Amino acid sequence: MGSIDRGLAVFVGISHEDNRDDAVYLAQKTVNMRLFPDPSNPSRGFELSAIDAGAKLLLVSQFTLYASTRKGRRPSFVEAAPPEASRPLFDLVVKAFRGTGLHVETGEFGASMRVEMANEGPMTIMLDTVDRLRPRRG
Repeated sequence: MGSIDRGLAVFVGISHEDNRDDAVYLAQKTVNMRLFPDPSNPSRGFELSAIDAGAKLLLVSQFTLYASTRKGRRPSFVEAAPPEASRPLFDLVVKAFRGTGLHVETGEFGASMRVEMANEGPMTIMLDTVDRLRPRRG
């Protein structure tokens, strides 16, 4: 895997309830969200989307995002979809991101990987596809 400069690392957790619509939503929401400053006016903050910025994307399947630590001392991953269900859905997520025209890299699904990144800001945003189904507040 190469270095991602002016890009996004997207860690993808897949639950039992996720489906094709979630894959498409995640890709579209991510690449259209204004997350980058405009180099011509950096003081304005977040002005450019990943598409506007021509960002590169690193997609990593990350079942541990569904870790539950409510009970005991060992995390539970029962909410994460098993590999046989999550792999095809992760492949759909990758396809949806690639369909945006941006450069997309991935790791190897299910493999133990060493991912190094510099979190500028630092800024980390969590998107949950179930949010698209919830009513907006005032």
